[in-house]
Amino acid sequence: MNTKQVAELSGLSVRALHHYDEIGLLRPRRNAENGYREYSEGDLDKLQQILFFRQCGFSLERIKRLLSNPRFDRAKAFELQKRHLMLEKERIEAMLNTLERTLKTMKGEDSMSQREKFKGFDFSFNPYEEEAKQLWGDETVEKSNDFIASKSDRERKDMEKVLDELFRELAEIRDEDPDSDLAQEAIDRMYRVFNESFGHYYTLESFAALGNMYVMDDRFKANIDKYGEGLAEFLSKAMQEYADRQSEG
Repeated sequence: MNTKQVAELSGLSVRALHHYDEIGLLRPRRNAENGYREYSEGDLDKLQQILFFRQCGFSLERIKRLLSNPRFDRAKAFELQKRHLMLEKERIEAMLNTLERTLKTMKGEDSMSQREKFKGFDFSFNPYEEEAKQLWGDETVEKSNDFIASKSDRERKDMEKVLDELFRELAEIRDEDPDSDLAQEAIDRMYRVFNESFGHYYTLESFAALGNMYVMDDRFKANIDKYGEGLAEFLSKAMQEYADRQSEG
């Protein structure tokens, strides 16, 4: 399908689809002859997943990170989205009932308590986004940040010095194959240092997820690549390889 056809099918604008392509969220192939975008069945499946996440209140940046995570599970995502929409359905029905009773109260046909006037309204955080973080996202990073924040200025400076030396050492081998013995020995040191420095928050699974964020989050990538261009990409691959090997072992 071309962009116009997908726009008509999905209800999105052509401009929105172009934006998804530009930010790397949904990139269809280009026709070699005319350069036009051509969407495959797989692209449409991915677009459906994106729109479910959007309907559940996720930002485009969050969706991109989730879908790019190698541990992303499409079936689990659909179950998460289903639970969200079912509860959203209940919330909307409650709000419609509140609205209907409010109209009747205005006409003198009903009466409501102060609490009943606000039944159905809920501005709390999105629990499904939190669950997604736990499955595929940056929960570990946030815990580590909290751990660092609890330290004194002197302790934080000592930790920064250790990490600075670690990343300088890793940058020296960034041209190695991520699955080489030299690279994996270095990543093993990295894993141990992280767990010693950050309060033992990093499981193998969350360690691999952190590596994925090194390339998906521009802030991480910029901070890491300052030690050497390509370091973030190297670490992401090497950390995933390390987690896979240790899990198998």
